[in-house]
Amino acid sequence: MKAVRFHEYGGIDVLRVEEAARPSPGPGQVLVEVRAAGIQPGEVMIREGARHDRWPATFPSGQGSDLAGVVVEAGPQVRGFAVGDEVLGFTHSRASHAEFVVVDDVNIVHRPDGLSWEAAGALYVAGTTAYATVFAVDPVPGDTVVVSGAAGGVGSLAVQLARRRGATVIGLASERNHAWLKEHGVVPVAYGEGVAERIREAADGGVDAFIDTFGDGYVDLAVELGVRPERINTIRDWRTASRVGARTYGEGSAACAVVLGELARLAARGDLTVPIARVHPLEQVREAFRELERGHTHGKIVLRP
Repeated sequence: MKAVRFHEYGGIDVLRVEEAARPSPGPGQVLVEVRAAGIQPGEVMIREGARHDRWPATFPSGQGSDLAGVVVEAGPQVRGFAVGDEVLGFTHSRASHAEFVVVDDVNIVHRPDGLSWEAAGALYVAGTTAYATVFAVDPVPGDTVVVSGAAGGVGSLAVQLARRRGATVIGLASERNHAWLKEHGVVPVAYGEGVAERIREAADGGVDAFIDTFGDGYVDLAVELGVRPERINTIRDWRTASRVGARTYGEGSAACAVVLGELARLAARGDLTVPIARVHPLEQVREAFRELERGHTHGKIVLRP
């Protein structure tokens, strides 16, 4: 099979698409033929070696966590899945950027009718992270919630989930994404110099909670706006969060098949939009990550083997 590999830490140029042995599922595992696999900012940091102390790579290293595809082989003791089933989910083995991947049966759910392959393959990390951020700040009807990076992979889902809780949501994003935010019931505000005053103008009664998906000073901004630390959550700025007492619920905090199944059903019904910025063939993995690392992407970037 073809699979993305890197043989040393480094920039985008270390990524290769190579021939690799097709894996075989063990007990409680299935082999999935991948139809779509999202890419993540965290994969950049792992590939560059920035997370070596926590998640060291063994070379040659594979890459990829999100996935959607078709079960082509089932190992012994698999429960709830059979050959031919269409699924979406997650692997902890850095292996989904490939034509085939082995996945534990507890990390997948069936793909519901109406959910595209691209959305299914991009949903796990961004979706469960967004779910965790909203859970962390616990919005209720009448609350005003600010979301930074509101048009990004996580932010675009977080604003929708916060709206479903009945909150007024202010989304910080570039002006080219304001129309999309308005379509989803979000009050758009441009980021950059003067953003604090623009937020105050938009939040007539003050800000009750703040979800930071971007970093770069937004936790301090939330404190400046008078948000209580326990209602501030960041998935990027852990150092400032520790200093002010904010929360850091993010990837992993809600990463389970139960949450994924709920999100997949919402998306399939049209109650949750999963924006797809671009779909690249596997061979264009370097270009996909160039686009990701340029930032300001609206939604998810997806690989198609």
